[in-house]
Amino acid sequence: MIDNKTFIIGGIIIALIIGVTAVFLASGDPDGLESTALVVQGQKEITGGTPAEAEIHETTEGRFSYESPMPDYALGEEMGPLGGIIAIVFGTILAFLVVLGLAYAVKAAGKPAK
Repeated sequence: MIDNKTFIIGGIIIALIIGVTAVFLASGDPDGLESTALVVQGQKEITGGTPAEAEIHETTEGRFSYESPMPDYALGEEMGPLGGIIAIVFGTILAFLVVLGLAYAVKAAGKPAK
């Protein structure tokens, strides 16, 4: 049987491998919610490809908005795929640390006070 530490390290390594390879395998054509938003805004036909100039523009005045520190999982166009790899590695490790911190907080909250 695998101990917890080995299991967690293995999981992190698998997540990093998937994330790093996704940088090179991901499609540049928007899909999912982004593609649906382009169709709803009339900037994309359901049966056609995405126009090169298609970009989602939304009025955020008076509404909650934020600026992503790593938009589109990259660190800028000048870094190319390396920026994407760095963003994925950083995001994976950050997500792990957040979950680890929450796990320790829940564990500490469950211990009876002395």
